Amino acid sequence: MKTLQEIHKIREEKRKELELRVNTKADTREKHILVCHGTGCTSSKSPEILENFRRILKEKNITNVRVIKTGCFGLCAKGPIVIIRPEDTFYANCTPDDCEEIIQSHIVEGKIVDRLLAKDIDGSKVNSLDELNFYKKQKRIALKNCGVINPEDIDEYLAFDGYLALEKVLKDMSQDEVIDVIKKSGLRGRGGAGFPTGQKWELTKMAEGKTKYVVCNADEGDPRSFYG
Repeated sequence: MKTLQEIHKIREEKRKELELRVNTKADTREKHILVCHGTGCTSSKSPEILENFRRILKEKNITNVRVIKTGCFGLCAKGPIVIIRPEDTFYANCTPDDCEEIIQSHIVEGKIVDRLLAKDIDGSKVNSLDELNFYKKQKRIALKNCGVINPEDIDEYLAFDGYLALEKVLKDMSQDEVIDVIKKSGLRGRGGAGFPTGQKWELTKMAEGKTKYVVCNADEGDPRSFYG
């Protein structure tokens, strides 16, 4: 990707392809099996679940189903989590041994695997993640795409508005406007000093010379503590 036009093309084409991830009424025969690959689910064998799904689909010669590794859904107690889109069915506490039944029952026969449906705090079964009381009171902002996209696929990130802020900065804003936004946001470094990021950027812009440097805070050894 070298131009904004290339990014726009990828975003548009990939978003159409992934519409079923967010639209339960998507007009498609394709299905996506989303498997959480967050730390909790990974420690409970979600990588093995991923591989089992892919192996079984290949053995059964099922070609209209994709198995997608996602980021954390945010509910580790229910993991490993498996969600099937576009119907948005939410299976909880899955094991590698459950993959065969999910494929045969849900994918081939169109029947929900009732025993694997997630249960709410009152013991009632829920069909989708958003039905849980745990999620009804939440609104994800920065993490809204966790559990929706493959975090290792940049095209999927673009499809769900990735880099829009960068595009706006490059096209519509001056350096001073960008610095002003960062200063007003109150964003700070994660080092011990918590130095204001906007002030760092402003000082860097004011420094003489065309070449500027980003230096790591060696005292803390934290690569996130950049300044300069």
